[in-house]
Amino acid sequence: MATFDKLTLSGSTDGRAVLISGTTSGGANTVHTASATATVYDEVWLYAMNTDTTARKLTVEWGSNSSPGDLIEITIPAESGLTLVSPGLVLKGNATPLTVKAFAATTNVVTIHGYVNRIS
Repeated sequence: MATFDKLTLSGSTDGRAVLISGTTSGGANTVHTASATATVYDEVWLYAMNTDTTARKLTVEWGSNSSPGDLIEITIPAESGLTLVSPGLVLKGNATPLTVKAFAATTNVVTIHGYVNRIS
């Protein structure tokens, strides 16, 4: 039988928001690193918030990859609370752990909150 553990994002400190300071793929912030075990799945829930007075584009690199098929691009409205970015998308464990990274159009105005349901 599968077990579920609810975890904080690995890029978070004690469950706090991950501040997105990077503005390019090369400077993307690590939001979460998935498991190194092939039989473990991470169901990742992400919500973004923008404290700026202008809407800002957020780009999420899903699974360690910056190729177009692995990018989630979303405009986060200004000062509007939490916006769903990842509705429980799954990453499978890999010997080289997959990561979720993010960068935004402007530095230090977008934060990401969330959690992971680790299924093993």
